[in-house]
Amino acid sequence: MQMSGLLTVVVVLVVLVLLGLALSVRIVQQYERGVLFRLGRVVGVREPGLRLIVPLIEVLRRVSLRIVTMPIQSQGIITRDNVSVDVSAVAYYRVVDATKSVVAIENVAAAINQIAQTSLRKVVGQHTLDETLAETDRINVDIREILDVQTEDWGVVVTLVELKDIQLPESMKRAMARQAEAERERRAKIIAAEGEALAADQLGAASDVMMAHPLALQLRNLQSLVEIGVDKNTTVVFPAPLMSTIGELGSFLARETAAAAATTLPLPDRAAGASIHIPTTNGTPASTATG
Repeated sequence: MQMSGLLTVVVVLVVLVLLGLALSVRIVQQYERGVLFRLGRVVGVREPGLRLIVPLIEVLRRVSLRIVTMPIQSQGIITRDNVSVDVSAVAYYRVVDATKSVVAIENVAAAINQIAQTSLRKVVGQHTLDETLAETDRINVDIREILDVQTEDWGVVVTLVELKDIQLPESMKRAMARQAEAERERRAKIIAAEGEALAADQLGAASDVMMAHPLALQLRNLQSLVEIGVDKNTTVVFPAPLMSTIGELGSFLARETAAAAATTLPLPDRAAGASIHIPTTNGTPASTATG
């Protein structure tokens, strides 16, 4: 009986020791910090590793220092120019002071989520729709700065805020599509007008050259005919100025030929208007040349 009672006592002691160790041993991960409370008071922060606490007297609260990704649900916002939009975002934050994150606020994630929603509505509501769509970087910075000020006392730093999605009403989408189409048409007309103006300037310069050199226009016409005549099936219509020019060129060439022929005869024969008589054969002259 004494041996069985002693054995029972030893087993109970072993169980109590194991239970005490289980209640005393705490493991703090590398990305965590442990905030130690002793009888309800903070006595320090424990680094990563194996830590022992006194059961029922000390409590160790582990706090993660990793960056947390927090989606900000879509918010119905009215912009400064009275356009209703739905904007969603995402925020990234991390704990830098484990003690403040445990003592200063009850639930860090819930608090940051709520303050992020209100900051999103406040900042976007101060901008017009065009500014919201075009200046998202500035809006992101403004929201992050507001969150940093609010969460500094909680031992939390907001590292980044990004607008994720902006939903517009269907009527506004159609109006923006019409505006974009009209803008593109305006640019196309301006570009076409600028091209016409440049072409007119070049044509004016070309006309000045052709006025100084009249044959340049006819040479341009001949060049155009050569380009058109590449296709053998093309019907070519000669303009009247071109025909008159061709006639003038023919007359000019005839005059030049006659002048060249006149200069080849001896001077006395041209002055006397003499004729050269060639003897005849059987009464028929072989040839006669008259000056």
